[in-house]
Amino acid sequence: MNEHQTLKAQASALKLHGLLSHWNELTPEQTPWLAELLAWEISERKQRSLERRLSSAKLGRFKSLTEFDWQWPAKIDQQAVHRVMQLDFIQDPSNIILIGSNGVGKSTIAQNVGYQAVMQGHTVLFTSAANMLNDLAAQDGDNALRRRLAHYSKTTLLIIDEVGYLSYSNRHADLLFEIINRRYEKNATLITTNRPFSEWNDVFPNAACVVSLIDRLVHHSEVIAIEGDSYRMKEAQEQALARGKVKRGKTK
Repeated sequence: MNEHQTLKAQASALKLHGLLSHWNELTPEQTPWLAELLAWEISERKQRSLERRLSSAKLGRFKSLTEFDWQWPAKIDQQAVHRVMQLDFIQDPSNIILIGSNGVGKSTIAQNVGYQAVMQGHTVLFTSAANMLNDLAAQDGDNALRRRLAHYSKTTLLIIDEVGYLSYSNRHADLLFEIINRRYEKNATLITTNRPFSEWNDVFPNAACVVSLIDRLVHHSEVIAIEGDSYRMKEAQEQALARGKVKRGKTK
């Protein structure tokens, strides 16, 4: 493909129909100017697309994995986390489940995966389990519920944070199952939870769908367990100690 054909293909991809309708009127002298103009437009659209995806992802503030203290958790498979960051599981598609107690870095890892996916051109949505399930349960009418189910189902990567921190009704369990079922073998899902699957009956007491829910989650999945004390508690204690030293220094 020569330069003239390449530029026409770019104009077609950008849907610049007015320009395409007058394509045969362009002169060779106009080619450098046209190439620069199309490059500007392509760059601007890529930037706007990235900004839209980042805004829609709702990742919030988070630390980069370059700042992650890999020595703090008592147990973590660092190679598995880096493998997840390559995003091959999105192409499969399959699921990632991060299991660990409060404060061991599950959400930070999940947010970094989400950010990497956005930068690679994927659509991402980060939400807590409570926010998503309460949102779905609050929908008034079948049409409204269908729209919200589609909202959570269609994104390329759905990150559901903090499953297990609260207990939910059978209605909430059914809604989570519906989301996972719709995404099953179609789109990737990443879940963080502080409960092993053997305790999910306590998260969704008496819900008949729990076994089927777990079955679909783990069928195509990688489970990464993280063990250790809360890093947030460690930071809070260090900050309190630093403030105490400053205060004592001022009183001397």
